[in-house]
Amino acid sequence: MKYYLGIDTGTTSVSIAAINSSRKVIDSITANHEAFIPGDFPESRVQDPARILSIVMAGLDSLTQKYGTPSAIGLTGQMHGILYVDSRGESVSPLYTWEDPSAIIPVSGKSSLEILRSHGLKVSPGYGTGTHFYLQRAGKIPHNAAKFTTISDYIAMKLCGNDSPVLSAEMAAGLGCFDVRERRFMFDRLEAAGVDVSYFPETVRGYKAVGETDAGVPVVCAMGDNQASFMGSVDDEDSTLLLNIGTGSQVSFMTRDFADISGDIELRPYGEGYLLAGSALCGGRAYAMLEGFYREIAGRSCYDVMSEHAGKFLESHGLDESWDVDTRFQGTRSNPNITGSIRGITAGNFTPGAFTVGVMRGIIGELHGMYLEMSRITGRKAGVVVGSGNGLRKNKIMRGIAGEIFGLDVRIPDGMEEAARGCAVCALNTTVRA
Repeated sequence: MKYYLGIDTGTTSVSIAAINSSRKVIDSITANHEAFIPGDFPESRVQDPARILSIVMAGLDSLTQKYGTPSAIGLTGQMHGILYVDSRGESVSPLYTWEDPSAIIPVSGKSSLEILRSHGLKVSPGYGTGTHFYLQRAGKIPHNAAKFTTISDYIAMKLCGNDSPVLSAEMAAGLGCFDVRERRFMFDRLEAAGVDVSYFPETVRGYKAVGETDAGVPVVCAMGDNQASFMGSVDDEDSTLLLNIGTGSQVSFMTRDFADISGDIELRPYGEGYLLAGSALCGGRAYAMLEGFYREIAGRSCYDVMSEHAGKFLESHGLDESWDVDTRFQGTRSNPNITGSIRGITAGNFTPGAFTVGVMRGIIGELHGMYLEMSRITGRKAGVVVGSGNGLRKNKIMRGIAGEIFGLDVRIPDGMEEAARGCAVCALNTTVRA
Protein backbone atom coordinates (compact mmCIF):
# COMPACT_ATOMS: atom_id res chain seq x y z
CA MET A 1 0.00 0.00 0.00
CA LYS A 2 1.27 3.45 -0.91
CA TYR A 3 1.04 5.91 1.92
CA TYR A 4 2.40 9.37 2.77
CA LEU A 5 3.50 10.87 6.07
CA GLY A 6 3.03 14.41 7.41
CA ILE A 7 5.03 15.62 10.42
CA ASP A 8 3.72 18.58 12.44
CA THR A 9 6.30 19.83 14.94
CA GLY A 10 4.37 22.09 17.29
CA THR A 11 5.34 24.18 20.28
CA THR A 12 4.45 21.45 22.76
CA SER A 13 3.94 18.28 20.73
CA VAL A 14 4.77 16.33 17.59
CA SER A 15 1.95 14.90 15.47
CA ILE A 16 2.46 12.54 12.55
CA ALA A 17 -0.35 11.57 10.17
CA ALA A 18 -0.31 8.78 7.60
CA ILE A 19 -2.61 9.12 4.58
CA ASN A 20 -3.31 6.82 1.66
CA SER A 21 -3.38 7.77 -2.02
CA SER A 22 -7.00 8.92 -1.59
CA ARG A 23 -5.83 11.47 1.03
CA LYS A 24 -7.64 9.64 3.83
CA VAL A 25 -5.92 9.48 7.21
CA ILE A 26 -5.17 5.84 8.01
CA ASP A 27 -3.25 6.42 11.23
CA SER A 28 -1.82 9.19 13.37
CA ILE A 29 0.22 9.62 16.52
CA THR A 30 0.80 12.59 18.82
CA ALA A 31 3.41 12.91 21.57
CA ASN A 32 4.40 15.78 23.85
CA HIS A 33 8.07 16.55 23.28
CA GLU A 34 8.73 18.44 26.57
CA ALA A 35 11.66 20.18 24.89
CA PHE A 36 11.80 23.51 26.75
CA ILE A 37 15.16 24.23 28.39
CA PRO A 38 16.54 27.16 30.42
CA GLY A 39 17.69 30.16 28.37
CA ASP A 40 19.94 33.15 28.96
CA PHE A 41 17.29 35.05 30.93
CA PRO A 42 14.06 34.17 32.76
CA GLU A 43 11.82 35.24 29.87
CA SER A 44 13.64 33.02 27.35
CA ARG A 45 11.53 30.51 25.47
CA VAL A 46 14.00 28.07 23.96
CA GLN A 47 13.89 24.36 23.22
CA ASP A 48 16.29 21.48 22.65
CA PRO A 49 16.18 20.54 18.92
CA ALA A 50 17.79 17.16 19.60
CA ARG A 51 14.92 16.27 21.92
CA ILE A 52 12.34 17.23 19.29
CA LEU A 53 14.20 15.29 16.60
CA SER A 54 14.29 12.17 18.78
CA ILE A 55 10.50 12.29 19.26
CA VAL A 56 10.00 12.68 15.50
CA MET A 57 12.31 9.75 14.69
CA ALA A 58 10.58 7.52 17.25
CA GLY A 59 7.19 8.31 15.68
CA LEU A 60 8.50 7.63 12.17
CA ASP A 61 9.99 4.32 13.30
CA SER A 62 6.66 3.29 14.83
CA LEU A 63 4.66 4.01 11.67
CA THR A 64 7.20 2.52 9.23
CA GLN A 65 7.33 -0.69 11.27
CA LYS A 66 3.57 -0.86 10.99
CA TYR A 67 3.09 0.10 7.32
CA GLY A 68 6.48 -0.21 5.66
CA THR A 69 8.39 2.52 3.81
CA PRO A 70 6.30 5.61 2.97
CA SER A 71 6.16 7.06 -0.52
CA ALA A 72 6.99 10.61 0.61
CA ILE A 73 7.24 12.77 3.73
CA GLY A 74 5.94 16.32 4.25
CA LEU A 75 6.53 18.66 7.16
CA THR A 76 5.09 21.64 8.97
CA GLY A 77 5.33 23.05 12.46
CA GLN A 78 5.85 26.06 14.66
CA MET A 79 6.74 29.03 12.48
CA HIS A 80 8.80 32.12 13.25
CA GLY A 81 11.41 30.44 15.51
CA ILE A 82 14.97 29.64 14.43
CA LEU A 83 17.99 27.52 15.32
CA TYR A 84 21.52 27.65 13.92
CA VAL A 85 23.33 24.84 12.08
CA ASP A 86 27.00 24.48 11.18
CA SER A 87 28.47 23.73 7.75
CA ARG A 88 27.75 20.01 8.21
CA GLY A 89 24.09 20.60 9.03
CA GLU A 90 24.42 19.91 12.78
CA SER A 91 22.51 22.08 15.24
CA VAL A 92 24.76 24.38 17.25
CA SER A 93 22.15 26.36 19.18
CA PRO A 94 18.85 25.90 20.94
CA LEU A 95 15.62 26.53 19.06
CA TYR A 96 14.55 30.11 19.78
CA THR A 97 10.78 29.64 19.59
CA TRP A 98 8.14 32.06 18.35
CA GLU A 99 7.49 33.00 21.99
CA ASP A 100 11.06 34.15 22.66
CA PRO A 101 11.23 37.91 23.37
CA SER A 102 14.88 38.48 22.39
CA ALA A 103 14.05 41.04 19.70
CA ILE A 104 12.58 43.50 22.22
CA ILE A 105 15.59 43.37 24.59
CA PRO A 106 17.65 46.57 24.33
CA VAL A 107 21.26 46.29 23.19
CA SER A 108 23.25 49.54 23.40
CA GLY A 109 20.05 51.41 24.19
CA LYS A 110 17.84 50.09 21.38
CA SER A 111 16.00 46.85 20.70
CA SER A 112 16.52 44.99 17.45
CA LEU A 113 12.83 45.40 16.71
CA GLU A 114 13.06 49.18 16.93
CA ILE A 115 15.98 49.31 14.50
CA LEU A 116 14.32 46.98 11.98
CA ARG A 117 11.04 48.88 12.06
CA SER A 118 12.88 52.18 11.61
CA HIS A 119 14.05 50.78 8.26
CA GLY A 120 10.49 49.93 7.19
CA LEU A 121 10.77 46.22 7.99
CA LYS A 122 7.68 44.46 9.28
CA VAL A 123 8.58 42.05 12.06
CA SER A 124 7.10 40.98 15.41
CA PRO A 125 8.72 39.65 18.59
CA GLY A 126 9.61 35.97 18.18
CA TYR A 127 10.08 36.23 14.41
CA GLY A 128 13.41 34.74 13.34
CA THR A 129 14.90 37.81 11.68
CA GLY A 130 14.44 39.88 14.83
CA THR A 131 15.82 37.10 17.03
CA HIS A 132 18.82 36.68 14.72
CA PHE A 133 19.54 40.42 14.77
CA TYR A 134 19.42 40.46 18.58
CA LEU A 135 21.81 37.50 18.82
CA GLN A 136 24.13 39.16 16.31
CA ARG A 137 24.17 42.48 18.21
CA ALA A 138 24.58 40.71 21.56
CA GLY A 139 27.45 38.55 20.25
CA LYS A 140 25.54 35.33 20.95
CA ILE A 141 25.56 33.63 17.54
CA PRO A 142 27.64 30.44 17.92
CA HIS A 143 31.10 30.83 16.36
CA ASN A 144 30.60 27.72 14.20
CA ALA A 145 27.11 28.64 12.94
CA ALA A 146 26.70 28.76 9.15
CA LYS A 147 22.93 29.22 8.62
CA PHE A 148 19.72 29.48 10.59
CA THR A 149 16.59 27.48 9.86
CA THR A 150 13.22 26.51 11.28
CA ILE A 151 12.77 23.38 13.38
CA SER A 152 10.70 21.68 10.66
CA ASP A 153 13.28 22.38 7.97
CA TYR A 154 16.03 21.21 10.33
CA ILE A 155 14.19 17.89 10.61
CA ALA A 156 14.04 17.74 6.82
CA MET A 157 17.82 18.26 6.74
CA LYS A 158 18.40 15.42 9.20
CA LEU A 159 16.07 13.05 7.33
CA CYS A 160 17.98 13.69 4.10
CA GLY A 161 21.47 14.15 5.49
CA ASN A 162 21.65 17.67 4.00
CA ASP A 163 24.24 20.16 5.21
CA SER A 164 22.29 23.33 4.36
CA PRO A 165 18.60 24.27 4.84
CA VAL A 166 16.08 25.01 2.08
CA LEU A 167 12.85 26.80 3.09
CA SER A 168 9.58 27.24 1.29
CA ALA A 169 8.40 30.82 0.88
CA GLU A 170 5.72 30.02 3.47
CA MET A 171 8.20 29.25 6.23
CA ALA A 172 10.56 32.04 5.15
CA ALA A 173 7.72 34.58 5.31
CA GLY A 174 7.08 33.47 8.88
CA LEU A 175 10.54 34.72 9.86
CA GLY A 176 9.63 38.30 8.91
CA CYS A 177 11.23 40.92 6.64
CA PHE A 178 10.06 38.92 3.62
CA ASP A 179 8.67 40.22 0.32
CA VAL A 180 5.59 38.03 -0.15
CA ARG A 181 5.06 39.07 -3.78
CA GLU A 182 8.67 38.51 -4.89
CA ARG A 183 9.12 35.50 -2.58
CA ARG A 184 12.43 36.68 -1.14
CA PHE A 185 13.90 38.27 1.97
CA MET A 186 14.32 42.05 1.88
CA PHE A 187 18.10 41.84 1.91
CA ASP A 188 18.72 45.47 0.91
CA ARG A 189 16.77 46.85 3.87
CA LEU A 190 18.17 44.20 6.21
CA GLU A 191 21.73 45.08 5.30
CA ALA A 192 20.94 48.79 5.65
CA ALA A 193 19.72 48.05 9.19
CA GLY A 194 22.99 46.26 9.95
CA VAL A 195 21.77 42.66 9.78
CA ASP A 196 24.31 40.00 8.77
CA VAL A 197 22.38 38.28 5.96
CA SER A 198 24.99 35.56 5.34
CA TYR A 199 23.14 33.33 7.82
CA PHE A 200 19.84 33.44 5.91
CA PRO A 201 18.72 30.14 4.32
CA GLU A 202 17.95 29.39 0.68
CA THR A 203 14.26 29.75 -0.23
CA VAL A 204 12.07 28.28 -2.99
CA ARG A 205 8.78 29.64 -4.37
CA GLY A 206 6.49 26.64 -3.99
CA TYR A 207 7.03 23.12 -2.73
CA LYS A 208 9.87 20.83 -3.73
CA ALA A 209 11.60 17.71 -2.48
CA VAL A 210 14.81 18.81 -0.76
CA GLY A 211 16.31 15.33 -0.75
CA GLU A 212 15.69 11.68 0.11
CA THR A 213 16.09 9.51 3.18
CA ASP A 214 18.51 6.60 3.23
CA ALA A 215 15.58 4.44 2.11
CA GLY A 216 15.01 6.68 -0.94
CA VAL A 217 11.90 8.45 0.40
CA PRO A 218 11.45 12.01 -0.96
CA VAL A 219 11.23 14.68 1.73
CA VAL A 220 9.35 17.88 0.83
CA CYS A 221 10.31 21.25 2.34
CA ALA A 222 8.12 22.38 5.22
CA MET A 223 4.83 24.25 4.77
CA GLY A 224 3.61 27.01 7.04
CA ASP A 225 1.40 25.67 9.83
CA ASN A 226 -1.57 27.85 8.83
CA GLN A 227 -1.20 26.76 5.21
CA ALA A 228 -0.89 23.09 6.20
CA SER A 229 -4.05 23.30 8.31
CA PHE A 230 -5.88 24.86 5.36
CA MET A 231 -4.70 22.15 2.94
CA GLY A 232 -5.56 19.46 5.47
CA SER A 233 -9.07 20.73 6.17
CA VAL A 234 -10.63 21.87 2.89
CA ASP A 235 -11.55 20.12 -0.34
CA ASP A 236 -12.47 23.03 -2.61
CA GLU A 237 -9.79 25.65 -1.89
CA ASP A 238 -11.37 28.41 -4.00
CA SER A 239 -14.73 28.45 -2.23
CA THR A 240 -13.92 27.36 1.32
CA LEU A 241 -13.36 29.54 4.36
CA LEU A 242 -11.43 27.93 7.21
CA LEU A 243 -12.51 28.99 10.69
CA ASN A 244 -10.25 27.92 13.57
CA ILE A 245 -11.13 28.53 17.20
CA GLY A 246 -8.96 27.08 19.93
CA THR A 247 -7.03 29.11 22.48
CA GLY A 248 -6.60 31.62 19.68
CA SER A 249 -8.80 32.08 16.65
CA GLN A 250 -8.20 32.58 12.96
CA VAL A 251 -10.01 32.83 9.64
CA SER A 252 -8.32 31.85 6.35
CA PHE A 253 -9.39 32.32 2.72
CA MET A 254 -7.37 31.54 -0.40
CA THR A 255 -6.66 33.88 -3.29
CA ARG A 256 -4.61 33.22 -6.40
CA ASP A 257 -3.79 36.91 -6.86
CA PHE A 258 -1.48 39.19 -4.92
CA ALA A 259 -3.24 41.88 -2.91
CA ASP A 260 -1.65 44.89 -1.23
CA ILE A 261 -3.27 44.82 2.19
CA SER A 262 -2.88 46.37 5.63
CA GLY A 263 -4.53 46.19 9.01
CA ASP A 264 -5.36 42.97 10.80
CA ILE A 265 -5.30 40.69 7.75
CA GLU A 266 -2.08 39.13 6.48
CA LEU A 267 -1.29 37.92 2.99
CA ARG A 268 0.78 34.75 3.22
CA PRO A 269 2.37 32.62 0.48
CA TYR A 270 0.44 29.43 -0.23
CA GLY A 271 2.09 27.31 -2.90
CA GLU A 272 2.04 29.49 -6.01
CA GLY A 273 -0.88 31.51 -4.63
CA TYR A 274 -1.70 33.23 -1.35
CA LEU A 275 -3.68 32.74 1.82
CA LEU A 276 -5.50 35.62 3.47
CA ALA A 277 -5.30 35.09 7.22
CA GLY A 278 -6.91 37.06 10.01
CA SER A 279 -6.02 36.28 13.61
CA ALA A 280 -7.69 37.58 16.75
CA LEU A 281 -5.25 38.31 19.57
CA CYS A 282 -7.68 37.13 22.23
CA GLY A 283 -10.05 34.99 20.18
CA GLY A 284 -11.02 31.69 21.75
CA ARG A 285 -9.20 32.65 24.92
CA ALA A 286 -12.09 35.00 25.67
CA TYR A 287 -14.34 32.00 26.36
CA ALA A 288 -11.79 30.58 28.80
CA MET A 289 -11.61 33.99 30.49
CA LEU A 290 -15.39 33.92 30.95
CA GLU A 291 -15.19 30.43 32.45
CA GLY A 292 -12.51 31.70 34.85
CA PHE A 293 -14.86 34.51 35.87
CA TYR A 294 -17.62 32.03 36.70
CA ARG A 295 -15.17 29.59 38.34
CA GLU A 296 -14.00 32.30 40.75
CA ILE A 297 -17.59 32.59 41.98
CA ALA A 298 -18.58 28.92 41.91
CA GLY A 299 -15.27 27.35 42.94
CA ARG A 300 -15.47 24.66 40.26
CA SER A 301 -15.34 24.12 36.51
CA CYS A 302 -18.26 25.87 34.83
CA TYR A 303 -18.04 24.88 31.15
CA ASP A 304 -21.02 22.51 31.37
CA VAL A 305 -23.27 24.99 33.15
CA MET A 306 -22.22 27.73 30.71
CA SER A 307 -23.34 25.56 27.80
CA GLU A 308 -26.59 24.74 29.57
CA HIS A 309 -27.48 28.39 30.23
CA ALA A 310 -26.39 29.48 26.75
CA GLY A 311 -28.56 26.81 25.14
CA LYS A 312 -31.61 27.79 27.18
CA PHE A 313 -31.14 31.46 26.35
CA LEU A 314 -30.89 30.80 22.63
CA GLU A 315 -34.07 28.68 22.75
CA SER A 316 -36.03 31.34 24.59
CA HIS A 317 -34.60 34.57 23.17
CA GLY A 318 -32.35 34.04 20.14
CA LEU A 319 -28.88 35.27 19.24
CA ASP A 320 -29.78 38.92 18.62
CA GLU A 321 -31.13 39.34 22.18
CA SER A 322 -27.80 38.41 23.82
CA TRP A 323 -25.34 40.93 25.23
CA ASP A 324 -23.22 42.74 22.64
CA VAL A 325 -19.72 41.77 23.79
CA ASP A 326 -16.59 43.08 22.08
CA THR A 327 -14.01 40.37 22.88
CA ARG A 328 -10.93 42.28 21.69
CA PHE A 329 -9.60 42.19 25.27
CA GLN A 330 -5.98 42.22 24.08
CA GLY A 331 -6.44 44.75 21.29
CA THR A 332 -5.69 43.97 17.65
CA ARG A 333 -2.49 43.75 15.59
CA SER A 334 -3.14 47.16 14.06
CA ASN A 335 -4.40 48.80 17.27
CA PRO A 336 -3.17 47.25 20.54
CA ASN A 337 -4.95 49.96 22.53
CA ILE A 338 -8.46 48.72 21.70
CA THR A 339 -10.20 47.18 24.70
CA GLY A 340 -13.19 44.92 25.14
CA SER A 341 -16.63 46.23 26.01
CA ILE A 342 -20.15 45.08 26.86
CA ARG A 343 -23.34 46.74 25.64
CA GLY A 344 -26.96 45.83 25.07
CA ILE A 345 -27.84 44.80 28.64
CA THR A 346 -31.54 45.12 29.42
CA ALA A 347 -33.84 44.09 32.23
CA GLY A 348 -35.02 41.24 30.02
CA ASN A 349 -31.60 39.75 29.22
CA PHE A 350 -29.66 40.25 32.46
CA THR A 351 -28.81 36.55 32.68
CA PRO A 352 -25.68 34.36 32.62
CA GLY A 353 -26.95 32.80 29.41
CA ALA A 354 -27.10 36.16 27.63
CA PHE A 355 -23.55 36.94 28.81
CA THR A 356 -22.19 33.56 27.65
CA VAL A 357 -23.89 33.76 24.26
CA GLY A 358 -22.65 37.34 23.91
CA VAL A 359 -19.04 36.29 24.40
CA MET A 360 -19.35 33.54 21.77
CA ARG A 361 -21.08 36.01 19.46
CA GLY A 362 -18.18 38.45 19.99
CA ILE A 363 -15.53 35.82 19.21
CA ILE A 364 -17.28 34.81 15.98
CA GLY A 365 -18.17 38.38 15.09
CA GLU A 366 -14.55 39.55 15.12
CA LEU A 367 -13.61 36.77 12.68
CA HIS A 368 -16.66 37.49 10.53
CA GLY A 369 -15.55 41.11 10.20
CA MET A 370 -12.18 39.90 8.91
CA TYR A 371 -13.92 37.57 6.45
CA LEU A 372 -16.00 40.45 5.08
CA GLU A 373 -12.78 42.35 4.37
CA MET A 374 -11.32 39.25 2.66
CA SER A 375 -14.44 38.96 0.55
CA ARG A 376 -14.07 42.60 -0.46
CA ILE A 377 -10.40 42.11 -1.37
CA THR A 378 -11.01 38.99 -3.48
CA GLY A 379 -14.44 39.84 -4.86
CA ARG A 380 -15.59 36.36 -3.79
CA LYS A 381 -17.82 34.89 -1.13
CA ALA A 382 -17.28 31.58 0.59
CA GLY A 383 -19.61 28.77 -0.34
CA VAL A 384 -18.41 26.46 2.43
CA VAL A 385 -17.20 27.08 5.99
CA VAL A 386 -14.96 24.45 7.56
CA GLY A 387 -14.35 24.60 11.29
CA SER A 388 -11.33 23.39 13.23
CA GLY A 389 -10.00 23.75 16.76
CA ASN A 390 -11.63 22.55 19.98
CA GLY A 391 -13.69 25.72 20.31
CA LEU A 392 -15.77 24.50 17.36
CA ARG A 393 -15.22 20.75 17.58
CA LYS A 394 -16.32 20.45 21.21
CA ASN A 395 -18.74 23.37 21.52
CA LYS A 396 -21.92 22.70 19.59
CA ILE A 397 -23.40 26.06 20.59
CA MET A 398 -20.33 27.97 19.35
CA ARG A 399 -20.60 26.04 16.09
CA GLY A 400 -24.27 26.95 15.72
CA ILE A 401 -23.60 30.63 16.40
CA ALA A 402 -20.83 30.59 13.77
CA GLY A 403 -23.24 29.07 11.26
CA GLU A 404 -25.85 31.72 11.97
CA ILE A 405 -23.41 34.64 11.71
CA PHE A 406 -21.68 33.37 8.55
CA GLY A 407 -24.95 32.19 7.00
CA LEU A 408 -23.51 28.74 6.23
CA ASP A 409 -23.36 25.46 8.09
CA VAL A 410 -19.95 24.86 9.67
CA ARG A 411 -18.49 21.52 8.59
CA ILE A 412 -16.04 19.79 10.93
CA PRO A 413 -13.45 17.63 9.11
CA ASP A 414 -12.74 14.06 10.18
CA GLY A 415 -9.64 13.62 12.31
CA MET A 416 -7.94 16.02 14.70
CA GLU A 417 -4.54 16.61 13.11
CA GLU A 418 -5.38 18.90 10.20
CA ALA A 419 -1.85 20.34 9.87
CA ALA A 420 -0.16 16.92 9.83
CA ARG A 421 -2.67 15.70 7.24
CA GLY A 422 -2.12 18.87 5.19
CA CYS A 423 1.63 18.44 4.84
CA ALA A 424 1.11 14.74 4.03
CA VAL A 425 -1.23 15.83 1.22
CA CYS A 426 1.43 18.32 0.11
CA ALA A 427 4.00 15.51 -0.03
CA LEU A 428 1.61 13.39 -2.11
CA ASN A 429 0.79 16.24 -4.52
CA THR A 430 4.43 17.32 -4.92
CA THR A 431 5.92 13.90 -5.55
CA VAL A 432 3.11 12.59 -7.74
CA ARG A 433 3.39 15.66 -9.99
CA ALA A 434 7.16 15.24 -10.11
